Amino acid sequence: MEQLATKEVIRNGVNVTDLMNTIDAVQGEPSLANFRFGARNQWLDGGHNRSTIQEFYGCGQVDQSRSQPFELDADEPPVLLGCDAGPNPVEFILHGLAACMTTSLVYHAAARDIDIGAVVSEFEGDLDLRGFLGLSDEVRKGYKVIRVSMRVQTTAPVEVLLECLSYSPVYEMISRALPVDVRIEIY
Repeated sequence: MEQLATKEVIRNGVNVTDLMNTIDAVQGEPSLANFRFGARNQWLDGGHNRSTIQEFYGCGQVDQSRSQPFELDADEPPVLLGCDAGPNPVEFILHGLAACMTTSLVYHAAARDIDIGAVVSEFEGDLDLRGFLGLSDEVRKGYKVIRVSMRVQTTAPVEVLLECLSYSPVYEMISRALPVDVRIEIY
């Protein structure tokens, strides 16, 4: 029996045909959905440290498709005693949230046949240093609140876009507490 060629559908820069094939594959074999991402970090000096990200585990195997690692430097601005060699960690959190919410919006909109012409967003978080400095047990060490403002060029209603955003893993991790298992080895 002759198999018909499937026409590749691209929407919002997303290969919807491959996306639907991935969904079908995961429905047929749920273990394919298990991924593990990681980063290695090395302290350099003061507030300056560098994370290296390259391989990850997904679809039942270690993915080594990245020929070069990503290197991400973090530091603090001078007002927080750093040398400004990179964004500070709480700024990286905003970047991770922005990137994940944008990607989730675009991918889920594409899967629903919704065209997105542009997405521009601003992320802002309020943080009180008294928590980090150990000056108050009543002040959170991290963000008190994060505000997100998105402008989306589309004909889709806001309610549908909010539903698409709700699939963001980073949004869920930040908006709901999750356990973090920390182990320290002295050498």
